Amino acid sequence: MTTEITTPKQLDGEGMTEAALRPQRMSEFVGQKKVKESLGIYIEAALQRGEPLDHTLFYGPPGLGKTTLALLVARELGVEIQTTSGPALEKPGDLVSSLTNLKEGDVLFIDEIHRLRPVIEEFLYPGMEDFRIEIRLGEGPKAQTISMKLERFTLIGATTRFGLLTPPMRARFGVVERLGYYPASELKVIVERSAAILGVPIDDDGSEEIARRSRGTPRIANRLLRRVRDYAEVKGDGRVTLPIAEAALQMLDVDEYGLEQMDARMLRLLIEDFAGGPVGLQSLAVALGEEADTLEEVYEPYLIQNGLLQRTARGRVATAKAYRRFGYDIPPDAAEGQGQLFSDG
Repeated sequence: MTTEITTPKQLDGEGMTEAALRPQRMSEFVGQKKVKESLGIYIEAALQRGEPLDHTLFYGPPGLGKTTLALLVARELGVEIQTTSGPALEKPGDLVSSLTNLKEGDVLFIDEIHRLRPVIEEFLYPGMEDFRIEIRLGEGPKAQTISMKLERFTLIGATTRFGLLTPPMRARFGVVERLGYYPASELKVIVERSAAILGVPIDDDGSEEIARRSRGTPRIANRLLRRVRDYAEVKGDGRVTLPIAEAALQMLDVDEYGLEQMDARMLRLLIEDFAGGPVGLQSLAVALGEEADTLEEVYEPYLIQNGLLQRTARGRVATAKAYRRFGYDIPPDAAEGQGQLFSDG
């Protein structure tokens, strides 16, 4: 059976390109070896028993393939998938149509599931456990509630904020998998595969340079590849070589460690204006003119992973590695970052 993918909005432009770069089979998915092996076992067991896959949760930083894995799981199971996101579900009625249209074994994918409203969570619980939902007809004391049976389905949730999921919601997932950052060697394979799909001639050194500066994240690797492609077509002969990649990435303010302009601004601000910290997240966000959630979800994980930033009970602190990276004198009490930059493959 062909997997039907229902997306919240029609893709165009960059969205279509991003969708085209996604692997079509689990065997084409690069990286996350342990997650793939586990999923392969769970999927095969479910198929052998003729049962839906247990409800599954993927968590980890943005851009690592959570949505892609959900689509691939549905394809490997040979079922259809409907997709939505936590912020898009404002009332239980928003879910009724999706749930009642699911056939036996189908997948419902909810991205950003940590952002579900409490009323939606309560509505989902009986659907996940008993495959039954309670629908309220009317308002006031005379309102009636009817129980509607659902086909057995698999809910796949994705979140970048595992800690924000409520304990009752976490407990209802039978499969929980964490996705981690990719080494540069795997990102190089992804870049070369994407270049082949896009018809971009690329040298071995060019793909390695893009991979090295991609922050351990496939989505960023593909984004940088597209921008380097643009640079190569305008400033070169269309081929992505090492000099072209270096020049394009310099133009994009992506340094040799994958640090972008906002990363540098954040660390320099900590060191120059706040004496290295500690400083609260909200204060840091105001000083940078950025949303606190964006700093916490998009920028901080990579900086912490690479030992340039620390979270403490009193706030964010720049490490000795951050001082060293930007050429500042290291204060005696600066903590030494222990992370490993993704520069060596």
